[in-house]
Amino acid sequence: MNRTAYTNARLFDPANGLDETGALLVEDGKIADLGASLFSGGVPQDMETVDCGGKLLTPGLIDMRVFTGEPGTEFRETLGSASQSAAAGGITTIIVMPNTDPVIDDVALVDFIERRARDTAIVNVHPMAALTRGCAGEQMTEIGLLKDAGAVAFTDGDKPLSDPLVMRRALSYAHFFDALIVQHAEDRDLAAGGVMNEGELASRLGLTGRPSAAETIMIERDLRLVELTGARYHVAQVTCKASVDIIRRAKQNGLPVTCGVSAPHLTLNENDVASYRSFMKLSPPLRHEDDRLAVVEGVADGTIDVIVSSHDPQDPETKRLPFAQAAYGAVGLETLLPATLSLVHGGTLALERAIEALTTSPASLLGLKSGHLTKGSPADLTLIDMNVPWVLDPEKLKSKSKNTPYDERRLQGRAIRTIVGGKEVHVSGGK
Repeated sequence: MNRTAYTNARLFDPANGLDETGALLVEDGKIADLGASLFSGGVPQDMETVDCGGKLLTPGLIDMRVFTGEPGTEFRETLGSASQSAAAGGITTIIVMPNTDPVIDDVALVDFIERRARDTAIVNVHPMAALTRGCAGEQMTEIGLLKDAGAVAFTDGDKPLSDPLVMRRALSYAHFFDALIVQHAEDRDLAAGGVMNEGELASRLGLTGRPSAAETIMIERDLRLVELTGARYHVAQVTCKASVDIIRRAKQNGLPVTCGVSAPHLTLNENDVASYRSFMKLSPPLRHEDDRLAVVEGVADGTIDVIVSSHDPQDPETKRLPFAQAAYGAVGLETLLPATLSLVHGGTLALERAIEALTTSPASLLGLKSGHLTKGSPADLTLIDMNVPWVLDPEKLKSKSKNTPYDERRLQGRAIRTIVGGKEVHVSGGK
């Protein structure tokens, strides 16, 4: 029997309202016991002990929006390299998007992802399956069969499902299986040709804008379809005040609607594009500061359910181009936690709400067994040093790609131990 005692830890679990100094016992990959009085008489000598030094011990972080290049474009990212990056960021579970080559749209490919992850990944990997064949937005996939095969949700990834009839049929079908539909909310026609947030800054920079209305119009349309079908619906990323207001009203009206936001959209705004730095080119684009403040408030009051990295690795040949021609996307697995903690340190987001949005909420949405510190649950844990200062060096990132918007940023707080199924997959001295 493998037994490890984590002592002198600040046990922190929003799911159980837990915030106390104590210890946690891991046995054979599961949480066997925890609490303030555990090992009060001392730890047995035959047991491995880890002194947490009063640091924050939380459920393992869950990132429910991760793009990789496997299969098809492994030079960008493999499941193995993504898992290494996730572990370094304190993330114990990643949810990978279906936008690969080939697209994850049938049972065999879902099985491939799961088998490949078992062979090469050091964290838990679960796939979302494509909502439509080839993510082309025309013919919906076999949602029931794909869910049985292991798909935790259904999405076309970074492509919006524009056809309202196909979306209605997908929502109706998904409702029958209690499956979660995840939408990249953006009207393609309104956003066409735009490369950054529409507004005065875009005009001054000479760049074509993408209006926030492209996002809100799509959300409004889909919510009408949710009313018709009763299906569970999740907006992958909200980026503007109007979207937050719309979803807040929908929740108040009892609709089964949830949403997420990426860490860059919580911590950066359109002004970061002013230097034409292509690592700031994201989809959806970084918005106005007023919008950023609104989405932070949305996370704080629970309107926005989860925080994601939206990890999207790109090779230098596609990012080191003039801004308008550069590819969209940024890596984010290793910066998800410190970027979120910057809001906690800044006093705009409570620690409880931050950890909830990174653990409990995504686990609940996806039906995962992790996301909380409970006896018998998987020992997926993250030990966090809240205060350690560090500067991000992109060359030290575990990801194959280095396109981070936080290049050389001063950050505070990071994961110093990551435990998956009771096994330590990342240990850092916090430097």
